[in-house]
Amino acid sequence: MRVRDRLAEVFADEPFAEAFGVRGAPGLSPGVLSLVTVLQFAEDLTDRQAAVMAARAVDLKYALGAELTDTGFDASVLSRFRARLAGHGMERVIFDRLLEHCKDEDLVAAGGKQRTDSTHVISAMRDLNRLELAGESVRAALEALAVAAPAWLAGHVDVAEFAHRYGPRVDGWRNPSSQTKRDRLAQVFGQDALALCRAAGALDTPGWIREIESLRLLRQVLVQTYYLHTDTRGREVIRKRDAGDEGVPPGQLRLASPYYPDARWAAKGEDLFWMGYKVHLTETCDTPAEAEAEGPVAPNLITDVFTTDATVPDVKATEPVQQRLAEHGVRPAEHYLDSGYPSAELITTALKQGTRMVTPVLAGPLGPGEGRHRLDKNAFAIDWQARQVRCPAGKTSAH
Repeated sequence: MRVRDRLAEVFADEPFAEAFGVRGAPGLSPGVLSLVTVLQFAEDLTDRQAAVMAARAVDLKYALGAELTDTGFDASVLSRFRARLAGHGMERVIFDRLLEHCKDEDLVAAGGKQRTDSTHVISAMRDLNRLELAGESVRAALEALAVAAPAWLAGHVDVAEFAHRYGPRVDGWRNPSSQTKRDRLAQVFGQDALALCRAAGALDTPGWIREIESLRLLRQVLVQTYYLHTDTRGREVIRKRDAGDEGVPPGQLRLASPYYPDARWAAKGEDLFWMGYKVHLTETCDTPAEAEAEGPVAPNLITDVFTTDATVPDVKATEPVQQRLAEHGVRPAEHYLDSGYPSAELITTALKQGTRMVTPVLAGPLGPGEGRHRLDKNAFAIDWQARQVRCPAGKTSAH
């Protein structure tokens, strides 16, 4: 309930004016929906549970400034609200306003310690093997063409045959059990994809058809999954790529779904593998003793959230995070990176701007020009029996 008393001005309607028009019937307050979204995250509620709480819970009604007789809203409003924010680039509006409020309340300030680390975000989609990806990509392109250009599609494919093959979604439950039949099915998917892409690329095909996203993704799946060559008899042959074939794109470019073009397979360490995205979180990490020396003890708070593709290395988020912290006036004196090795240029730039970067110890020898601010593991003396490490400055670790 203190959220209403202390943060009411943060959750206002004015910052969302560009995403919400003034014509037509009045809708729900975007400021109220943003507050519901924050409380929903804090309480770990689904959309349906949050809608029920907004209609029944007295404390939530107080926080929202609603009457006791208010009947709330439908759960689908929350997903549409998030989609509208994402469509207008307003994902960080409330986060930035809360950060500014924390800064005004002296809960966060410049000159402290902050650390950045990443965690995985699993995409809400089913995993596809290469055979399923090939077939489902053809199916997605056919579905898009059936809506956008049905007459053109009917004139370039056998509608009855394609409808039989790609009517239901492609999944492993319906695939043949033998490897020979699966290889043949993969070849059929490749031939259909190639025929569809060539028909779309013909000179008599309207140019806007080639710009349909599903067709563009189909061409990319075709390249990463299949290999087109000419056999000894001069015949054109298409086959599924083997692991050792050249031309397989790297993980950062390799599609994993025809419906989520930015989802990627990635790994952290030796045990964690996932398909989706990566979120880089930055939080203050001042210890109570250090905080007491400066004044009242403040809680450690998240000061930046930066979402990227799953294959983006952690260190690539360092510079954008530092820029955002500087824009808010909360640039740290020490910035800890729990993983990733930034370049010497990035470390030097941070030092010039007043931030000392503390990074993991490099495993191998340093490159040219990297020795001033970075050390490799060879610079430390490790006593395995005593379980202690002595640094180049002569200090010995406590454990």
